Amino acid sequence: MNCNETTKNYYRVDKLPHIWCPGCGHGTLMNAVVRAVEKLQLNKDDLVIVSGIGCSSRAPGYLDFNTLHTTHGRALAFATGIKLANPKLHVIVITGDGDSSAIGGNHLIHAARRNIDITTIVFNNNIYGMTGGQYSPTTPYGDFATTSAYGNIDKPFDLCSLAQGAGSTYVGRATAYHVTLMQRLIEKAIQNKGFSFVEGLSICPTYYGRKNKKGDAFEMHSFYKNNCVDIRVVEKTPEKGENKILIGEFHNDPKPEYTESYQVIIDKFQGMGGN
Repeated sequence: MNCNETTKNYYRVDKLPHIWCPGCGHGTLMNAVVRAVEKLQLNKDDLVIVSGIGCSSRAPGYLDFNTLHTTHGRALAFATGIKLANPKLHVIVITGDGDSSAIGGNHLIHAARRNIDITTIVFNNNIYGMTGGQYSPTTPYGDFATTSAYGNIDKPFDLCSLAQGAGSTYVGRATAYHVTLMQRLIEKAIQNKGFSFVEGLSICPTYYGRKNKKGDAFEMHSFYKNNCVDIRVVEKTPEKGENKILIGEFHNDPKPEYTESYQVIIDKFQGMGGN
């Protein structure tokens, strides 16, 4: 399928052009989601995309699927309700670093703990880009934001380690530069029967880049190009991972899925004569 056909089939073209700032990596990550859905040949009517609030959460407005734009930090709570109501649906949550790990952090760890069949994709730009450039739970130590004028003293989350530690059965990370890898990880995440977590390292030249003198979009992409290494390489040659950002598939360990386990309880109750 060519680019024009993909756009017509998967995007709400009347909502374009998008509102993201020039150079923002979110459009690239959103396209990786679309390409993954296209590659898997999923029926649009069987797929729901849910978001909360933030730059990343504008994505569902441009995507021609069943979409739900919810409240700040609550995307996974809404997604859980959708999945329980109709377990046959493919449910994808598109969220940001603040939306998922600050106000929505508790929902993230419990969705992962339950291993409910939801694919969560975090567009991580290390800052609250939409609401004024405040630091987020992934802003690196010492970096600047509107709320850390003298440097951030909070230690950042490793979102993939957090998701895996909470029980996610599929975990991966790529960047807006490594878009082919990002698409491949999303494909595998969707196919995993359980809670899947994919972190997409994005870029924000407008707030994060400018405040931290990271350069323009080209320079920020170049940083990811030169400073990321696939975990498979590091497993063979550990020294190649020193002072680098690890990308790739970190965890793939299927376990019993929540809605299927819940259905067993329902069937058991009905078999006992329950109403």
